[in-house]
Amino acid sequence: MGGFLVHAAFDALAWIAAGAAALWLKRSGRVLFPVPQQLRLRYLAALVFGAGVGAVAFGSANMWLSGISGVARSIEGAVAGGVVAIELYKRMAGITLRTGARFALPFAVGVAVGRIGCFLSGLDDFTYGTPTALPFGHDFGDGVMRHPVQLYESAAMAGFAAVYAWRVLNRDRFWIEQGFYLAVGWYGLQRFVWEFLKPYGTLIGPFTLFHFLSAAVFFYAVAMIASAPKQDMTHERAFA
Repeated sequence: MGGFLVHAAFDALAWIAAGAAALWLKRSGRVLFPVPQQLRLRYLAALVFGAGVGAVAFGSANMWLSGISGVARSIEGAVAGGVVAIELYKRMAGITLRTGARFALPFAVGVAVGRIGCFLSGLDDFTYGTPTALPFGHDFGDGVMRHPVQLYESAAMAGFAAVYAWRVLNRDRFWIEQGFYLAVGWYGLQRFVWEFLKPYGTLIGPFTLFHFLSAAVFFYAVAMIASAPKQDMTHERAFA
């Protein structure tokens, strides 16, 4: 029960931190959100629905593959589900512009804060790492020193958030326009690495469900950055 309350508290803190990051980006005037006002409610509804379905579907599937029954949530599953839902909604609504830039910093900050809650929740959270003899291993309550992979992920995303904010303040057009894909790509890459340090059931060889999902998220981000259209001078002035 204590672990659940800690996790819930940090979930709330993660949302608050993400909201503050989103407000900062909006007030900076440097990162656009080009969704027509009349479509924003439905856009956000599609995002929340897709993220929710993805979080539960992938989180629960990973538990099942690891021999544990029950319903779980996954941050990466939420990312994948949200991306699919928004891409489908944009196609149906006729939105051709890229709309994710405003979510880059909130996403990174939210993960960085939320993973601390996972770490403090102990064994019940099932996000801990495999046993290690390294001096920074952590005992989550069963007498076994394990990789604190939650903190690895938190540090990786906090580092991204710091670099991203720095580049936005310096009006770096590439980071401003491709920020969401940079955030998602970095998340997928670092998550792929940490998956080797988690006690999850595997699908093929040493690779877990989240290895494959991490790779898919990473290559999606790379493809979107590589296919980014050249911006005209009018759009360029919007970032000046």
